[in-house]
Parts: sequence; structure tokens; C-alpha cells
Amino acid sequence: MARGLWHLHPEVAVETVEDREEEIEVDFVEAEVVRLAVVVEVDSATEEVEVEGEEHQGVVAPLEEAAVEVEGEEAHLAQKAAQKLLSHPGVFVARGKEDMLVTKNITPGESVYGEKRISVESSATTGLTNGDAAPATKTEYRVWNPFRSKLAAGILGGLDEIFIRPGAKVLYLGAASGTSVSHVADIVGPTGTVFAVEFSHRSGRDLINMATHRTNVIPIIEDARHPLRYRMLVSMVDVIFADVAQPDQARIVGLNAHLYLKVGGGVVVSVKANCIDSTAAPEAVFAREVQKLKEERIKPFEQLTLEPFERDHCIVTGRYVRSMT
Repeated sequence: MARGLWHLHPEVAVETVEDREEEIEVDFVEAEVVRLAVVVEVDSATEEVEVEGEEHQGVVAPLEEAAVEVEGEEAHLAQKAAQKLLSHPGVFVARGKEDMLVTKNITPGESVYGEKRISVESSATTGLTNGDAAPATKTEYRVWNPFRSKLAAGILGGLDEIFIRPGAKVLYLGAASGTSVSHVADIVGPTGTVFAVEFSHRSGRDLINMATHRTNVIPIIEDARHPLRYRMLVSMVDVIFADVAQPDQARIVGLNAHLYLKVGGGVVVSVKANCIDSTAAPEAVFAREVQKLKEERIKPFEQLTLEPFERDHCIVTGRYVRSMT
């Protein structure tokens, strides 16, 4: 399924692309849906990219509906997965030779980890009051690499719900250097907040540097096992995303959920089998982790493997409930 959405050679997918801004020609049509034809030059090769969008008050916003064109037996699964992007506001698809997951850059002109940026320029529109032509506007999108983000891998794998949307407050456990956090910040936008917790001081330096340009990110260099230590910084949140890769990960998620997650709030957990029990089969480890989450009053909704992007990984989603009965 995922092969129709992303190139499956990680050595290519994670290659740092030189920071550049690509110009995109916008061709408006009579219907509400606008197709954007894009030409992107990468390493002297020309790649045609197509983004679908809607026109809203003269500004083009790519819509969360992607029609993926894939030949072969994977076509049906790829199209089904693409349709699931409808449930993820703030996450978009740029179409081309290879479809790319993108988020709207809240700091245009800047990249975080050398990712490719796509700039969409809308056509000038006529003003509603004096008839003058309104200036053309630009919207910039950042390509989201699923080989470097487990949340992106889960979305491309077909997650029904990630709970993260514009305006949401997110507690991100295991923020590392801020690669995925920056895309979550793009999704929640300026009205949302991402509380990014990272224990490593080395990774924390990169996280803080990223947060200086994204004011909706609050970096917290602290141990997620002791959530009371950052109680003065974190408010009640709508979503907890956890990627801490620790044997007691379910307990860590539960401790933070009991303190900061609203009842009915969403939980997204990335589980790495080898970090929990390297002697057991990954499927058995995943089943035990789901049971531990239930004991923490987290009602599981969905479990999805992250292959081919990550080996022996799965992602589990659920909701925090008042009681499991």
C-alpha cells in the first residue's frame, strides 16, 4: 500500500535536499477544486508535481483529499489509504511521480532538517470593494519524510485518526531533535501548542533551536517519567503523542495522561518491540503494550504496523476515558 505513496529506498528518502524554494504555476478553473501544476528541479532532473486544492477567498489551500494513481495490484489499497487523509486536517498530499506528504510551513522560507519545500503561488484576484486586483499570495509546504517520522509513516499506512488538528494542544513525549515536532507544529498552526518533552540534552539543543523559530512549540528538557517536574509549563492537552522507546513506555504515557490529558483526549503511541522485549516476538510485545494501555484507562482504537518505513514497529491510537467499564 505504502509503495504507491513513497519511494521505498530509505537511502534516497532520507537524503538531505538542498534548501530551495520552488515556484508553482497556479491555474484556476471554474469549479471549486483547483489543480496546481508544479515543476521542481532536483539534481538537474525535472519532476512534475501536482497538488489538489480548494479556492477560498483568493487563497489556495490544498485539500485533504488525494486521488493516488498507482498501477498494479497495490492501486486499490493505495487509493483507500489516500482517502483516509480526509480525516487529517492540516495534512496534505503533493502529487507527482511520487506522491509526497506535506504540511503547511508556519515559518515560510525556513526548513528544519533539509527537507524539500514547495511554494504555491495563487493567481491575483479581483477585490470585492473597489475592483482592484488583490496581490498574489504564496503558501509554502514542507515535505514530510515517513522514513524520519513515525507519525508520518502511520498516516501513510492508513491511520483513521491521529487526533492532531489545527488549534489542538499536543503533549509530545520523546521529541528528539524536533523533526516530527516541527510538522506537528505546522498542523496545529499558530492557534495550537506543542509541548515537546525530550530527556537528552544533546537532542534538546536542536529542539530548542527549532522552537526559536516556531513560537507554538514549547521545548521541555526533562524526563517524561516525572511529569510533575514540568507541571508549571504544561496545560491540559487534547492529544498525547509518545515515542520514548522505553520498556515502561505504557506507564510513562499513563502518568502523563492522568495529569495533563483531557477526558476523551487522543493518545498516539509508537511502539518499538526491541526496546521493550528483544526476546519476544514483536506481535506478542504489541499485544502486551495494548493491554498495559488499557490498564491506564486508554481505550485502544487502532493498531497499525509501520513497515516498510520502520521494522518491528507499530503505532497504537486510543482515547483516554474516565473508566474502562
